[in-house]
Amino acid sequence: MFIIDFNKLRFLVCDDNAHMRRILRTLLHSFGAREVYEAEDGATALEMYSHYVPDIVITDWSMPIFDGLELAQMIRQPEGAGNPYAPIIMLTGHSEKRRVMVARDAGVTEFLAKPISAKGLYQRILNVVANPRPFIKTKNYFGPDRRRNTNAAYIGLERRSGGNAEIMQQPSLLEKARSGN
Repeated sequence: MFIIDFNKLRFLVCDDNAHMRRILRTLLHSFGAREVYEAEDGATALEMYSHYVPDIVITDWSMPIFDGLELAQMIRQPEGAGNPYAPIIMLTGHSEKRRVMVARDAGVTEFLAKPISAKGLYQRILNVVANPRPFIKTKNYFGPDRRRNTNAAYIGLERRSGGNAEIMQQPSLLEKARSGN
């Protein structure tokens, strides 16, 4: 077992609700984070993302100017400014399977339904730091491997088919965030 030193990670929190931003900031500070940047809409978040280059993005789905889904798609542009590999944790009050799949297909790394809990947020952060998924680049998609289990013998309906897929290992946050203890 290892301990994550949250002090070594930079976070960008994007939510149009000031109260939710304050809750997230308070939770992240309680975990030990020091660098937590906040944006109230997708446009401001993208600007801050390019400027601060956060390690992890936590965004609400529904926001003005452009939403969290559009933000994720812009971050995932390989030729864009910033780090297209940064883990994105999507927050929403709507957790229907269809929405989870749309977020996944936009390049979202983790999904967290509101109301959030400290434990749920911590688990998502721990997962993106300790278990980074490889990134897939195809003609139509760039982002974390959408499959949680990568069984080569799988032959079901969800099997990736056709086209060439380039598989890239995501730069790991584990070494950066590992505590010296």
